[in-house]
Amino acid sequence: FTLDGYLKYPNFLETVNQLIPMYAMRSLGGTLYFVGALMMVYNLIKTIKAGSFVANEEAEAYLLEKDYKGVVKEYWHRAIERKPIRMLIFALVLILIGGAVEMVPTFLVKSNIPTIESVKPYSPLELQGRDIYIKEGCYNCHSQMIRPFRHETERYGEYSKSGEFVYDHPFQWGSKRTGPDLAREGSKKLRKSHSWHYNHLFDPRSMSPGSIMPNYKWLMVKEIDVNSTTSKMAVMQKLGVPYTNEQIKSGKNDLKVQAESIAAELKIQGIKEADAKKEIIALIAYLQRLGTDIENVPIK
Repeated sequence: FTLDGYLKYPNFLETVNQLIPMYAMRSLGGTLYFVGALMMVYNLIKTIKAGSFVANEEAEAYLLEKDYKGVVKEYWHRAIERKPIRMLIFALVLILIGGAVEMVPTFLVKSNIPTIESVKPYSPLELQGRDIYIKEGCYNCHSQMIRPFRHETERYGEYSKSGEFVYDHPFQWGSKRTGPDLAREGSKKLRKSHSWHYNHLFDPRSMSPGSIMPNYKWLMVKEIDVNSTTSKMAVMQKLGVPYTNEQIKSGKNDLKVQAESIAAELKIQGIKEADAKKEIIALIAYLQRLGTDIENVPIK
């Protein structure tokens, strides 16, 4: 923070650009490690070939004392250890007891996550977009977990609540940030237009100068797998997402309606080639949904 209390580097890309030389050093280090591993394999092969096979060797053993009487004092557990079947039974009983103590409460409690009334399941289009987000590996560079630290809440907004992720299977918390956190990407604080996301996915540097994110131009070409929508929603329902049977049946139609709405907005915003059938529309829908559920909503 500055002396005035503001973020010293409000633009995330300022830190990314400073780290680019470190990425080069990391690549060099990885290359050296890989070369070293290949050299080790080569060395092992050469060593094996240089050796000669010894068919028989004379047996050798340490000379024991004549009057060795063994351990005089034994602990109680020796009685169990010297009988393998007995030890196996006792170990199995203890493992079952310990497992039951840990697992039974989990089965009995409906949920140990605070309920947030406004958190709803993803729409069919957003669910498809989420799968595209995972398929394209977006989670490798972007996290979706804002920690309760001031420098994070100043940059991204309200810190993440456990109840936000009840319908995420699997959750997308991530483990590192090559790019900014996306947990509040669709919130009032960070929300951008549909066209911004479209252009950013087509050419990241056109919207974020200095970005090291790759282009995702094929998203404008590949079509959404609409036929998989029903089965995906059914699987989510089995995992505890409260989709009704009616919502699952109408999933394809609902997807098309939302996709056409986003495509129409994109055309108004100047993206004349926007096509409701393309994967980029689903991904935009998903990104615009992130962080919108809990704005100004108290936790129950």
